[in-house]
Amino acid sequence: MITVKCEQPGFEPIVLSLAKGGCTIGSGRKNDIIIPQKNVSRKHAVIGLIDGKVMISDLGSMSGTWVNEERIVTHGPLGAQDSIVIGTGKISVRQIVENRDKSEVSSANSKPESKITPAAPKQKTTKPELKSSDQDNSLDKKKSDEKMIYWRQFIHERILKHMDLRRKDVHRMSDEKVKRETEAIIDEVLLEHKNDIPEEINKAALRKNVLDEAIGLGPLEVLLEDDSVTEIMVNNYDEIFVEKHGKLTLSESTFTNANATMQVIERIITPLGRRIDESSPMVDARLKDGSRVNAIIPPLAIKGPCITIRKFAKERLEFKDLQNFGSISEKMVEFLNICVVYRKNIVVSGGTGSGKTTLLNVLSNLIPKDERIVTAEDAAELQLNQPNIVSLESRPPNLEGKGEVAIRDLVKNALRMRPDRIVVGECRGGEALDMLQAMNTGHDGSLTTAHANSPRDILSRLEVMVLMAGMDLPVTAIREQLASAVDIIVQQTRFTCGSRKVTHITEVTGIESGKIQLQDIFLYKQDGVTSEGKVKGEFAPCGFVPSFYDDLAKIGVNVDLSIFDNKEKLAQ
Repeated sequence: MITVKCEQPGFEPIVLSLAKGGCTIGSGRKNDIIIPQKNVSRKHAVIGLIDGKVMISDLGSMSGTWVNEERIVTHGPLGAQDSIVIGTGKISVRQIVENRDKSEVSSANSKPESKITPAAPKQKTTKPELKSSDQDNSLDKKKSDEKMIYWRQFIHERILKHMDLRRKDVHRMSDEKVKRETEAIIDEVLLEHKNDIPEEINKAALRKNVLDEAIGLGPLEVLLEDDSVTEIMVNNYDEIFVEKHGKLTLSESTFTNANATMQVIERIITPLGRRIDESSPMVDARLKDGSRVNAIIPPLAIKGPCITIRKFAKERLEFKDLQNFGSISEKMVEFLNICVVYRKNIVVSGGTGSGKTTLLNVLSNLIPKDERIVTAEDAAELQLNQPNIVSLESRPPNLEGKGEVAIRDLVKNALRMRPDRIVVGECRGGEALDMLQAMNTGHDGSLTTAHANSPRDILSRLEVMVLMAGMDLPVTAIREQLASAVDIIVQQTRFTCGSRKVTHITEVTGIESGKIQLQDIFLYKQDGVTSEGKVKGEFAPCGFVPSFYDDLAKIGVNVDLSIFDNKEKLAQ
């Protein structure tokens, strides 16, 4: 049995007695010992018995766990003489041998009145006389998870030491060789400690977890392989949310500590020539499969390093897939196909996570294969299958603050590359002016996306973005450029149930009295929700034939006007 005592200024001492298992320490309410301070992590450290030895492990805290004035990751065996400091909390640990006088044990437990924090109820749950099977199972799972984290950290440290002792330069090794070397070291460490690792720990799972964290993306590997996961959000090393079927849920996967999260970020961005540190604590990147990655670290991210991954489908999506998802109708697909093939300039608008890039990708793949396409993106995400395509990617500044290449620079350069079409991943600023000029100077059929809540809003946003280019242009001139350049606006919306739908396909018909004129061609009309909470409604034409269809008919294009018939009048 062990007793753990924590003393904090302004609080009565906390004393816990543990027959087996361990206790957690942190600022969160679910810990056995609570130290309510900003510099103490929500789940900071764990103390427990491992093979009869009292050990303490830091769980990736930012401020650290200190034993005898030295910062530790794992330390033990602990004795009564060891001084443990976490924040302002001073912790001492004492192991009581079973055959010692029981009065010593009872004296350690004779202070229930001193526990003025929520730690007291936690003490009760650790007593072996509990009869609730649900509580026992919960405690067993908690202890098992803590042991798994401990051994993951332990083996990871041994891998680094082995690599260092053997003077392995992993930077000059191929990915396959690094994997083989790491697997061999993991097997050596597992064999060396086979009698120390608790029986309840799955050795195969432990081996995979350590391998993923050492050379892969750690717990993210499993989530990336799961096709039902569309987005991954790492809020903290032990808090990972995923989006499945449009809904957010907390994943059981966790990193061992904040350093492991940082290593994964470095592993993602290093091959792309990007960096992240205190002077540049934000970065956009991509995975090998094209998935978009954003990372932000302390001091900007208070809780710890954060990662957001927007996954791309393993199989390239087509319009038939969007139809199966209920995101678009067959008539809308037929119309958009005509727009792309016959070189109409299209802007896809929508909110964050509404599916703009996915729709842009599907539209771009409709471009005829005999045309030259130049794409410009912050992080290359578009996956086009045409033979004549050039993909350009922006570049952030280096350590000296030089060498930055913005999207606007790429668009300007694209004009010199003899493109038939220019596709800009997203307009966020001054590049909107260059994009509009390209659309107005012979590069018909260009495509881009931008954030907006409606077709009318996207025009206002484009006006603002043109002004961000630094040109002192009158609003009238900007609107004339917009009305002349943009032909079609496709509005994508993400509903509260997680469904993503094309809600508007709108034509820009011109400008009158200084105001740009719009005409809806197709709309999605919602008429309630299903029993499962999903939105329901219908895609319907508005009865308006686009103005450019007359021009298509004059050049002999066989167009189907029946797709615009609206027998049942839409309520306005």
